[in-house]
Amino acid sequence: MDSVKEKTEQGLSPAIAEELKRLIYSGEIQPGDRLNEAALALRMGTSRGPIREAIRMLAGLGLVTAVPNRGVFVRQISVREMLEIYELRALIFGFAAERACEHLDDAHRAEMEQLLGQMDAACEAGESTAYYEHNLRFHALILQLSGNQRAHQAYDDHVKELHLFRRRYFNAPGNMRRSNAEHRAIFEAIAKGAASRARTLAERHVLSGRDRLLTLLDRPA
Repeated sequence: MDSVKEKTEQGLSPAIAEELKRLIYSGEIQPGDRLNEAALALRMGTSRGPIREAIRMLAGLGLVTAVPNRGVFVRQISVREMLEIYELRALIFGFAAERACEHLDDAHRAEMEQLLGQMDAACEAGESTAYYEHNLRFHALILQLSGNQRAHQAYDDHVKELHLFRRRYFNAPGNMRRSNAEHRAIFEAIAKGAASRARTLAERHVLSGRDRLLTLLDRPA
């Protein structure tokens, strides 16, 4: 019976991880806050095992970091670190978009068009969370089409570091629409095999995202 109960509780971990992500993205749990397993288990109505596994999932996403002898804390990065990461993302994404021109097939074309449509729908509905998830998949597909696993892994690592910064500005409908217009331009360049243009547009897209984020960070609280 204990093993059955343990397996049942472990099945809760993904849902708990999603709830913790929501609390972090909403600001209810702030960057720098310590995640207390006992308190979270009481709040979620479960044992500490699923909480511990959920926290491991968040660590894999780069949202939390473990500090030896102190505990697990919501990740903090400085604005300077954020800017440096954006510069690296722009270079890698530009490279990926250029290489994607060589590997785009009908199935991937249809998938990209579907994601663009889903992001348009999320814009109209004001669903920033849905937009953010579709946006991640769109970028991941282009990295996949680059055919370079090292570039894909490096890009994923940089994306994880920026989740806490980036997630906030997707609440603005205008930003979502501008972002998806840029996505469409990148897709059209890739579909036409315009490698140089795809690279330029992809780099510009990442840097425009950085500038949109900086604009929001500069606003008074």
